[in-house]
Amino acid sequence: MKTNDKIRCAWCGQDELYMKYHDEEWGKPVYDDRVLFEFLILETFQAGLSWITILRKRENFRAAFDKFDYKKVAKYSEDKIAELMDNEGIIRNGLKIKAAVTNAQAFMEVQKEFGSFSNYIWGFTGGKPLENNRKTLKDIPATTPLSDQISKDLKKRGFKFVGSTVVYAHMQATGMVNDHVADCWIMNEISNGEQRTAND
Repeated sequence: MKTNDKIRCAWCGQDELYMKYHDEEWGKPVYDDRVLFEFLILETFQAGLSWITILRKRENFRAAFDKFDYKKVAKYSEDKIAELMDNEGIIRNGLKIKAAVTNAQAFMEVQKEFGSFSNYIWGFTGGKPLENNRKTLKDIPATTPLSDQISKDLKKRGFKFVGSTVVYAHMQATGMVNDHVADCWIMNEISNGEQRTAND
């Protein structure tokens, strides 16, 4: 889809926030644990909802969850959970809010075992993005055998709301897989040798 003189992946449509997210974040490799945790929590809250709904509430989530400081989130009390349930700026789903606390605790256990969550999650792709060379939006799956594998492993480690669809969305968002379609301007940028890095 062509918007602002650029051809983008069709899913972001004409929405300015969506286009900005597509251009600046989606599919860009992320190796920082705090950012990986942010996307993990946002993706779990997205389950059953549209991503644009989460994006529009992202700053509210950041404020509510201490800028996604997993060390703080892991220690949230019942009073804090009740406070979050009263917060109209986020998705007030009790199971998902409690899952955020559980996932922060599991996240830190993974860090202890692997040195960082990044080491763990990127280990599934050998530390590099998987280039999928998608032709059109229809070619992009909701899950893959790899997201199935990661989902199963995360669940085994105590993570909640990490079904294969959530995991694959997380992989796309954090650049573990490159699902930009062939005619997207970002794909053209990459093919021209201007490879993006985690710190761009």
